[in-house]
Amino acid sequence: MRCRNVNVRQGLSIFGAAGASTAFTDLFYRQADVGCLKPATELQNPMAMSQQEETAVETRRRTASEIFEAATESARSELKRSSSSLGISGFAAGITLGLTGLGVASIRGMLGSGPWQQFVASLLYPVGFITVIIGRQQLFTENTLYPVVLSLDEPGHWLNSLRLWVIVFCANIAGAIVFAGLASHTTALGPRITSQLIEMGGEAATGTFAHIFWSGVVGGWVIALVAWVVSASHWTIGQVAVIWLLTFIIGAGHFAHCVASSCEILTAMLAGSVPAFTYLHWLAAATVGNIAGGVVIVSVLNYAQVRQE
Repeated sequence: MRCRNVNVRQGLSIFGAAGASTAFTDLFYRQADVGCLKPATELQNPMAMSQQEETAVETRRRTASEIFEAATESARSELKRSSSSLGISGFAAGITLGLTGLGVASIRGMLGSGPWQQFVASLLYPVGFITVIIGRQQLFTENTLYPVVLSLDEPGHWLNSLRLWVIVFCANIAGAIVFAGLASHTTALGPRITSQLIEMGGEAATGTFAHIFWSGVVGGWVIALVAWVVSASHWTIGQVAVIWLLTFIIGAGHFAHCVASSCEILTAMLAGSVPAFTYLHWLAAATVGNIAGGVVIVSVLNYAQVRQE
């Protein structure tokens, strides 16, 4: 028999169920084909479908254009903040990023500083970055991505982006100084941890301008890449994993980062192991390298790929 559309309540007469309860009708679609009726377990709840579609959108991988839109939206939000708000957030980030060196120094203080001990210690290096980035504190090297891609797309934001850069950079370094003072001039840390921080600071400050610059290029590239990939992640756990994996490379490879490494070098400087000029020389090279790596390798190239689509 050919199937034809009928209303189920009317179609029940086919089964001789003129007196059937309405509960029985719930076993079938409200609109069904006679002879082709399907059980209610296959019914699609409109609300459930909506939730499923929403979940599918949230869990699928974002396109480069969608990542770009998320990055520019974040930039607009940050550029609207007052100078005092940016400064306080940047200051907090500078102190918090001391956790990178502190974690490594703590493990080295317990296990020593051999090759495998260094590897184990590097596993804790990302702690400071995870805390700062997930906690939405202002980090200078992150801002080589967000305001830059927005300004490339809308040039009217360059001046405001420069304001953000200057404030956040100065606040980050101020926070690093506070961490270094805490580590070197108080009894908060044990002698072994403090001595390891000082040793790490001395090692980080060593090198020619060119070496520190190119090391900074890699460090800036990785952190700006973290910011880009974090913008692609829907879930916090995914963001934590991305931050940990990428910033582990900075710690394991001893690449220069103008804020994280400053916490170690400033500790050594305040302890009298590193001259102030040496630190300023290192800071200039590392900062220029971080900017070059973040802006050129990540921001400009990702902006170019999006605008070519």
